[in-house]
Amino acid sequence: QVRLVESGGGSVQAGGSLRLSCVASENTGCMGWFRQAPGKEREGVAAFDSDGSTSYADAVKGRFTISKDDDKNVLYLQMNSLKPEDTAMYYCAAGLGGGGYCREMLGDLFGYWGQGTQVTVSS
Repeated sequence: QVRLVESGGGSVQAGGSLRLSCVASENTGCMGWFRQAPGKEREGVAAFDSDGSTSYADAVKGRFTISKDDDKNVLYLQMNSLKPEDTAMYYCAAGLGGGGYCREMLGDLFGYWGQGTQVTVSS
C-alpha cells in the first residue's frame, strides 16, 4: 500500500505562486497531480512518468512545473502565475508502472491517492 501525503496548499492572490509537495512511502512508476473544484469533475493537472517524461493539462502549461526527487520519493508541483480558476483541492496520485494512462492522466487508473491540499486563489 503506497501512502501519499500532500502539503503546501494555501491562499494566494492572483499572480502569486505556490509549491505543492507529495511525500510517497515508496517509489512508484507514475505520479501525478489532480484537482477538483466545487461542482466540477476531477481533472488531471500534471504527471511524471516512470521514464522521466512529463505531461500537463493545457490550462496549466507554461505556468506549472512538475518535478520529482527520486532519492526522497517526493513529487512537487511548482505553480506560478496562479489564477482564480486554479482554485481547487489538489490531490497527489500514484500508479504502478507507467505509460499511456500516466501521460493521459487517466485518474481512474491511478491506484493510490493522497488526502488533498486546498489551493485558493483570490482576484
